[in-house]
Amino acid sequence: MNMNLFDIVSNDIKTAMLAKDKIRLEALRGVKKEFLEAKTAKGADGDLSNDTALKILQRMIKQRKESAVIYTEQNRPELAEKELAEATALEDYLPKQLSPEELETAIKAIIAQVGAASPKDMGKVMGVATKELAGKAEGRLISETVKKLLAT
Repeated sequence: MNMNLFDIVSNDIKTAMLAKDKIRLEALRGVKKEFLEAKTAKGADGDLSNDTALKILQRMIKQRKESAVIYTEQNRPELAEKELAEATALEDYLPKQLSPEELETAIKAIIAQVGAASPKDMGKVMGVATKELAGKAEGRLISETVKKLLAT
């Protein structure tokens, strides 16, 4: 049975409550709030696709990591640690991330598939790559790899 991320997160909130896992609980409650907002947003059909849920998760993880950097710079390690712990808890819900080698192989295949030959074709490759690799690699890594491969 293929559960959607919304149901998985909802179930895991109960588990985290029972386990008294404060960090995971707080992180998941934040996610559920974002999921509910996306479900009820203007133009949404009350449903939340896993694609949209993944995008929300990735954005939240990125925000936590960015906050951690700021807290570290402000000499607030306890706050940075909390942000990173939440980011780690949320990363459990992402598909397995591709290694740099796997990412390169996938992008080489996409380059061949769209017939890209030069850096001018970056847009074509990125369009397909961001769709196919959504949730499996960060957008920044995808674009860096595409740039590198098209430059050679």
